[in-house]
Amino acid sequence: MQEHTGRPTAYSRVTLSRIMTAVDVNLYGTVHGGVIMKFIDDVAGAAAARHTGGTAVTAAIDEILFLEPLRVGDLVHAYAQVNWTGSTSMEVGVRLVAQRWDEVADPVVVATAYLVFVAVDADGKPRRVPPVVPDSPENEGRWREAEIRREHRLSRRDAIQRHRQR
Repeated sequence: MQEHTGRPTAYSRVTLSRIMTAVDVNLYGTVHGGVIMKFIDDVAGAAAARHTGGTAVTAAIDEILFLEPLRVGDLVHAYAQVNWTGSTSMEVGVRLVAQRWDEVADPVVVATAYLVFVAVDADGKPRRVPPVVPDSPENEGRWREAEIRREHRLSRRDAIQRHRQR
């Protein structure tokens, strides 16, 4: 099996931008959470694919925080990067920032998320991923926090499995 060389965090960074339209809104007049979730998954998938050099699929969503509502006309930028890698999986962090169309103000962070992706081959089987190499103290912190989230995710899964076996 081929050994992968590490890639710096910056290698995986992706930005997607879009303007929210009337088809994106819910009954309350703000952008539907599902639209935001899909946008988050799209940018995270692009970062995972860039890092791995191939197909990566969503395995889990650890957390999505909706911090501020989005409205029709808002220009939204989604920023994503790989924070952590295992042998076949990786965590991707996402931040959504909105520029309000009707205000002269600083951009607003509207959502953050952490997703887990697994790299797969042409047959859909997991494949090895190159390690991510944190390229700054901030990204080293993100790596450590991703390990904590992974530990919690695996612990929760094990506890649920033990409970179901009773």
